[in-house]
Amino acid sequence: MSKGMYVPKESQPKQGGAASAKAKDGKRKIIAQNKKARHDYAIIDTYEAGLVLTGTEVKSLRQGRASLADGFVQIDGNEAWLHNAHIPEYSQGSWTNHAARRKRKLLLHREEIDKLAVKSEETGHTIVPLALYFKDGRAKAEIALARGKKEYDKRQTLREKQDRRETDRAIAAAKRKQRGA
Repeated sequence: MSKGMYVPKESQPKQGGAASAKAKDGKRKIIAQNKKARHDYAIIDTYEAGLVLTGTEVKSLRQGRASLADGFVQIDGNEAWLHNAHIPEYSQGSWTNHAARRKRKLLLHREEIDKLAVKSEETGHTIVPLALYFKDGRAKAEIALARGKKEYDKRQTLREKQDRRETDRAIAAAKRKQRGA
């Protein structure tokens, strides 16, 4: 190509290699999951919410350090807040470090906040965080409107999961045997 010649953007070589392609394809890089929430609650509806974070919180999340075990979401004054999510202090941080268990604002649309507020007022319903992840370089939280499970529901779910696992094992063994014969 000669200097000054116009080349359409589509035919220009991409810069950044595979690393930049991974970041731009919209994949989720999961940081923390709340597996106990899926066990203790029947998930009714899920939402993706942005998080308002400080710089040291983002750096700590990028290191993959967070816990949602005790976390819950509360609607307060037409705003959604994530409480008790543990994001530990950034190890290289200074006096500007954040508090590990501070409440963090969730970014949702007004209709979603109103819908969650009405539903969470109903008996037995709560809003729980399911996961923290990065999507397109931005920290997101997956939250769910949930209803608490009774003890027998939890046992039934575990039984179904175990039955599914046993049938999958039996099918895999039959396929292996069939290939060998």
